[in-house]
Amino acid sequence: MFLTNLAALVLTGLPAVAALVFQDSAPTFDLWDMMKKMGVAAWAVVIVLFIQSAWSIGVMIDRWIAFSAARKQSRTFAPQVAGALREGKIEEAIRVAERNKKSHLAKVVTAGLQEFRAHQESSDIPGEEIEASKRALERAEAIVHAELKRGLGGLATIGATAPFIGLLGTVVGILNAFKEIAAQKATGLAAVAGGISEALVTTALGLFVAIPAVMMYNYFSSKVEAFDVEMDNSSSELIDYFLKRRARRS
Repeated sequence: MFLTNLAALVLTGLPAVAALVFQDSAPTFDLWDMMKKMGVAAWAVVIVLFIQSAWSIGVMIDRWIAFSAARKQSRTFAPQVAGALREGKIEEAIRVAERNKKSHLAKVVTAGLQEFRAHQESSDIPGEEIEASKRALERAEAIVHAELKRGLGGLATIGATAPFIGLLGTVVGILNAFKEIAAQKATGLAAVAGGISEALVTTALGLFVAIPAVMMYNYFSSKVEAFDVEMDNSSSELIDYFLKRRARRS
């Protein structure tokens, strides 16, 4: 019974609400008209969001190119260096790695091979060759991991903050709408058009910037995790190779 009475009350009041809102001629709400009605504060929000968008697009393009090159060169590098190591040609393996400098695997393997070769060529280097090679591989992995994640922190920050910056524009727009109502002593749609424009544009733009940033951050983070696994496996296989090589010399 309560819901029935409430529905009847709402339906009865709808014509009065509609007359109040549309008492002025409704303005056209295309994007350009909406942006022309925006104030200085809303434009400041829009500019910040555009800067964030440009930054995030730049990071996306840079990481896409870097990851694609790393994947492509690693597919070439892995079988070639494996063949060289099977034949015991460490120098050849190092040359193969140096020809594929964009490969994340090549950067790590090169560090281990160079450290191992240095211990073999000189007895003056302190430390055991296997342990030294292992430490060199770990250092190289940390460096390559940091290189792969370059820019992703900014992408995460943009994805997290862009909706709130857009929300700030929404709040500014609503405040301006109330100011217009108070100034014009009217409650029609035309009186609040500027504030509504600011709220809608900044909200939509904040989401437009944040959604791709979050999606691409998650995508690139999964790529970095996959690269980390590949580097760990390559390091482990290289250490096994060094152990077998030393066992054959003994």
